[in-house]
Amino acid sequence: MTLIIIISGSYYPFILDHFGYYVPSVNWLSEFGLSKGLANLNLIYAQMSVWHIFQAGFSHFSDAFLRINVVFLIAFFIYIFEKKAWSLLFISPIFLLFIQSPSPDLPAIALSLIVLNEVIKGNTNLKLLFAFSVFVFTIKPTMIWMPIFVFLYFFKKENLKFLWLGVLVGLIYIFKNIWLFGYPFFPVQVGDFGVSWLPNSEILQYSSEVAITKTYDLQYSVSEIQKFKTWDYIYNWFTLHSYKKYIHFAFILSLIFFGIFAFKKKDKLTTILFISIVLKSILVLFFSAQYRFFLDVFFVIFVLVFHSKIKEKLSLLSFSLGAFLILFLMSFPKILQSQIPTFKLGYFMEGFTKNQFFKPAYFALNSYQTFKIGNLEFNVPNYDLCFDTPQPALSPDSVKKYFEVGIFPQKKSDNLKDGFIWKKLSEEEKVKLKTIINSLSQSSQRKSQSSQK
Repeated sequence: MTLIIIISGSYYPFILDHFGYYVPSVNWLSEFGLSKGLANLNLIYAQMSVWHIFQAGFSHFSDAFLRINVVFLIAFFIYIFEKKAWSLLFISPIFLLFIQSPSPDLPAIALSLIVLNEVIKGNTNLKLLFAFSVFVFTIKPTMIWMPIFVFLYFFKKENLKFLWLGVLVGLIYIFKNIWLFGYPFFPVQVGDFGVSWLPNSEILQYSSEVAITKTYDLQYSVSEIQKFKTWDYIYNWFTLHSYKKYIHFAFILSLIFFGIFAFKKKDKLTTILFISIVLKSILVLFFSAQYRFFLDVFFVIFVLVFHSKIKEKLSLLSFSLGAFLILFLMSFPKILQSQIPTFKLGYFMEGFTKNQFFKPAYFALNSYQTFKIGNLEFNVPNYDLCFDTPQPALSPDSVKKYFEVGIFPQKKSDNLKDGFIWKKLSEEEKVKLKTIINSLSQSSQRKSQSSQK
């Protein structure tokens, strides 16, 4: 199994967030650390996961290809075999899709399943269980159900002392958010402490609108979505021209099934877990109902329902068949591209290369231009995302959005580590930025013409 994990982790990264979020975050942390107001340079840094802070600690001396998830998954399998948690092994092949990148989804989902398994098995170390549940939340905030579940399940007035370690972990997370973003929780603009590095409100509004359009797989514009009536929100979510509509149906049906299961079982653990999952689902549906934000729900329901029913032989068979299928599809991605054309990630899979036997596959285009606005000298890649562009880096879309809003990030001092604020563009700077945008557009057109030839 270790060999399967290592081989799977050697493929090219293909998760889009790897190029626009994971790698830029890790690169910044490795070079400059947690800079105050970093979200003013790029709002994507406001949601920086603690998993990327962890990854950054290894990126320069032992993990240059950012494959910490390979090591984590091996550790997860050790836990599975030591605890004989066969229901976890049964569903684990899907995790092979998350180890080519430092994706926080893998540790968040896997750790939540470990905590859930420990609770099911009767672990009563309340302090550590709650601390781990809060830690899972800091890795990926959409796992909010985890600390809610542990807190409600173990809540007793005389037992509240178990909270202190988890509260400490949560306070560190809140401090990190305020330091980077200005508010305690991204993307919620609640809890204004009056810091000088709050992000621009129009940029935050734009980010919110992007999240809404992603809810509908970018198939509707913001103006179209704003005209939706209540029924339109629901109907259009279930009728997307994409495989995602099937995930949406499966999600709602799973919640209904879980509700019926909890009602019939009527035990404390199942009832509280159902309440926690419903609360998390409401929050996700309210902010941005993207399928990737509720994938963990499927795993949780499966583990709870089948934790005592899945035996070792069946789980080994499931893992073997699932791992073979995933390796096959990653090696021959054209099958995915032809059979499921709406599966966009399939177009970023590069298949198997013989060089993977020597080192993990990775992209290195290293093509960018350097500009300066105000006191900020920045680099812009000659493609859409900043995964291998020296910091400080801005994507072409970010540059255009700053121009539209009429602001631009600025350094607080000569040292990038001291952080960023934003300022309004002067008329002269607007003209200069417009020239930069034209230059980037021309460069993009030349690249497109060259590729067609």
